Amino acid sequence: MNAKRNDHLATGIIYALVGIVVIILFGLIGYILVSGVPHLSWHFLTSPSKSFAAGGGIRDQLFNSVYLLVLTLLISFPLALGAGIYLSEYAPDNWLTSLMRTAIEVLSSLPSVVVGLFAYLVFVIQFQIGFSILAGAIALTFFNLPLLTRNIETSLSSVPNLQREAGIALGLSSWKTITGIILPAAVPGILTGVILSAGRVFGEAAALIYTAGQSAPALNYANWNIFDTNSFLNPFRPAETLAVHIWKVNAEGIVPDIDVVSNGTAAVLIIVILAFNLSARYVGNRLYRRLTSSK
Repeated sequence: MNAKRNDHLATGIIYALVGIVVIILFGLIGYILVSGVPHLSWHFLTSPSKSFAAGGGIRDQLFNSVYLLVLTLLISFPLALGAGIYLSEYAPDNWLTSLMRTAIEVLSSLPSVVVGLFAYLVFVIQFQIGFSILAGAIALTFFNLPLLTRNIETSLSSVPNLQREAGIALGLSSWKTITGIILPAAVPGILTGVILSAGRVFGEAAALIYTAGQSAPALNYANWNIFDTNSFLNPFRPAETLAVHIWKVNAEGIVPDIDVVSNGTAAVLIIVILAFNLSARYVGNRLYRRLTSSK
């Protein structure tokens, strides 16, 4: 009876702690959405921001966030895929592999502001890239690479060894087995990790303050010349993202409708990140069922 009572007590405490976490989470999300959603409109989403006057929007900040995310994934995903394949399929169990995994863990635990300062000193100052989307994407690559690498390695390692043995039995090379059998089976897990990391990158602010900058110059969305200074595709221009915009608006407090802009931007940011997280589970499950022919 004592053991049963203790088990029920421990289970109750665990459920209570989980309930507290869930209540805090829904409280935070609910507060942000209730405060910000009433201020959302088509005008707010498609109008440029204003520095001193009321009625500004977040058009450029929203585009900058998406553009920066795409550029970051284009840089970080191939690196993470190569590192994940090596660690899962080729790396021997020795001190060098252990050192690589330790380096990945250390890099993933670095505060984003430290990564931002490093990127600022090296790329913005030393290499003279300046405050730009490219500098921000490089900083977020350092920030995002460990998470993606671990996710890809875990997804590949979770594929049963029977599939590797079947490929070898059919006379396939190791590389052909990986690309033709292992990678397709691991795609749902890899894609889930990519979407989750995308949500994390989308909401990052500290690293971008020192790299992408705190200004949002007027953009010409009809100018497709990436080398033109006012082109929306120019990766060498400064770019204020949604998260940085929230920080800047609240830090400066110059805009008359500061609450409207801040709460509306925060609501958009939360909605997009929630969409990333919910779609990760849905897309991952759909891909898993399709690739494995399971119902």
